[in-house]
Amino acid sequence: MNLVRVTSALQHRFFHSTLAASSSVQWISPLQLSKPSPRKQDPPPTDYATSSIDGRRKSKYISHETAIELIIREKDPQRALEIFNTVSEQNGFNHNNATYSTILHKLAMSKKFQAVDAILGRMTYETCKIHEPIFLTLMKQYSKSSSDEKVLEIFYAIRPIVREKPSVKAISTCLNLLVEANRVDLARQLLIHSRKNLNLKPNTCIFNILVKHHCKKGDIDSAFEVMKEMKMSKISYPNLITYSTLINGLCESGKLEDAIKLFEEMISKDQILPDALTYNVLINGFSRKGDIDKAKKIIEFMKSNGCNPNIFNYTAMINGFCKVGRSVEAEEVFDEMKNIGLKPDKICYTTMINCFCRVGKTDKAMDLLKEMKVNNCRPDVVTFNVILGGLCREAKFEESLEMLEKLPYEGMFLNKGSYRIVLNFLCQQNDLKRATDLLDLMLGRGFVPHYATSNELLLRLCNGGRAEEAAVALLGLVELGFKPEPDSWASLVELVCRERKILSAFQLLDKLIY
Repeated sequence: MNLVRVTSALQHRFFHSTLAASSSVQWISPLQLSKPSPRKQDPPPTDYATSSIDGRRKSKYISHETAIELIIREKDPQRALEIFNTVSEQNGFNHNNATYSTILHKLAMSKKFQAVDAILGRMTYETCKIHEPIFLTLMKQYSKSSSDEKVLEIFYAIRPIVREKPSVKAISTCLNLLVEANRVDLARQLLIHSRKNLNLKPNTCIFNILVKHHCKKGDIDSAFEVMKEMKMSKISYPNLITYSTLINGLCESGKLEDAIKLFEEMISKDQILPDALTYNVLINGFSRKGDIDKAKKIIEFMKSNGCNPNIFNYTAMINGFCKVGRSVEAEEVFDEMKNIGLKPDKICYTTMINCFCRVGKTDKAMDLLKEMKVNNCRPDVVTFNVILGGLCREAKFEESLEMLEKLPYEGMFLNKGSYRIVLNFLCQQNDLKRATDLLDLMLGRGFVPHYATSNELLLRLCNGGRAEEAAVALLGLVELGFKPEPDSWASLVELVCRERKILSAFQLLDKLIY
């Protein structure tokens, strides 16, 4: 079927009246959608749907495939819902699993959850076969929106709509989402329901989720109890994910020696070979502790056992060297990574830039920034904030101020932290001229300095006898919701009075009060 013809006919038939109406369209429940009242037929447009035989317009039947295509292509979720509802009015048309899946995905991605609920209510009475994957997608979308109770509700909707018990995969998906959201209460409720009503026998996947749950809580003993139960079970046994999760839990708890022992047990007793992710857990653990030499031994052990380090392993090593101030070795690791053909990503570049900035090598940091642009690796606000901090620590204020001025015009988003970093350093250096200029730039772009920094700047201006600049700064801050400390505006009023500008003092007080 020619999609151009169908699209033209459908737009004329379904949207002509909508385009003529108000742009504010209310959501229509799929259960409440009423048929349009009869009206005078619009003159048919000249399009490819015109019959070449008798010249009369013939309506086109919209198939499931075409309906799906139109829903996917429609950017407005309300219009997509209208398409979904309207095609169902065709004689002989009934929605199937594919059309339901398409509209639910569209609505969930747009966070139109009320409409999703209405569609699910309609599906309860459907006679067509509905498949479970629709619900897995919905659970993930609700989880992204922090609607954890709804995640569980979607799981409970599987049985009445699919008319089958939820699979172990559905249980695992729901349980994992609840654990990731740290909703222990809901996760426990799901397990009780699954054991009582679904005769759940946990497999390795579900056991691993429980191990992760206990490790996230810092309850390592309970995590090992789950592992013990796994070994006793006939349908599950600890795998690489189990061990990696436990090793990470031990590292997070600072039990690095125990983590190494478990690592060795995994290899020697269970004959499970570690992957790059498992190694990275150990490298990160020792790097965070500052024991970078042990982290280095792990990566050497990794190489000697045929597991090639990846970008994450190298980044962890660089970060570890950076934390202990060993920038030369960090640079060596960075160069080694590039020499074996690994392309640094944004995080790796930012880590190395931070390393240079922390040891006063901002020139090298700026060179890496240029290298990022050459390699089409777009820096983000974190990268620029690191560089701004490094420049300010070296008192390179002109360069930092120039970056703040130009970056937004180059399409780079800056946050309030970007401006605050530089302003804090300027206040500390008592560079009041540059500080007030930067404050004016900040306020003009809608950013307010930190509360303490604002008061400090006002007091420094007053102590420096800069009454006019202090008054302008204070009024600008107040307009954006800042409430000065009594000492700040009292000092300003006193300074204005001392300069015999009584009228200005009263005007200032009026603005502060009202």
